[in-house]
Amino acid sequence: MLTDPKRGAMPQTQPRVAVLYDANRIAARNQALAAEIAAVAPERLLAVAILKGSFIFAADLLRALHGSGLAPEMEFMHLSSYRQATISSGQVDILRDVESDVRDRDVLLIDDILESGRTLAFAKDLLTARGARRVMVCVLLEKPGKRAVQIEADFVGFTCPDLFVVGYGMDVAHAFRQLPFIGHIEGLG
Repeated sequence: MLTDPKRGAMPQTQPRVAVLYDANRIAARNQALAAEIAAVAPERLLAVAILKGSFIFAADLLRALHGSGLAPEMEFMHLSSYRQATISSGQVDILRDVESDVRDRDVLLIDDILESGRTLAFAKDLLTARGARRVMVCVLLEKPGKRAVQIEADFVGFTCPDLFVVGYGMDVAHAFRQLPFIGHIEGLG
């Protein structure tokens, strides 16, 4: 049984997930994003995926970047401002930090969704303070009406309606990450 922290237990039957962005549309957008990123001619590019929700997007984007002629190194950060909730707590915790030195490098932060902006602003400020030459932000989804801090993504896959999305790495109660598309659970905000 799935649990939504705001609403409690979800029904045992598999909820219906409505498709917002199908696999083909996501793949095409990843190719376009890679071309946009390559066009800014990053130097000594380090791609940093923000875990957990971005892992599928980051993997696909990294392959697309390779196809665009770039050879970024890859790192991971696990940051959390949600924990078990469906809305941000406002407090960002580092659960796993990058191991690479970012000094004098271009860094591409890759995240699944830019909503409140707290997590990405925290990561961008942290890597900038560590001496990154330039910190760029690439998000799969953006919800512009939800921003709580001042941050803009340099590269955006899709502008997303104000729905709780799942699939393509994003989850609710650790379920639905495996879906090859981005959708929303009907009846779940």
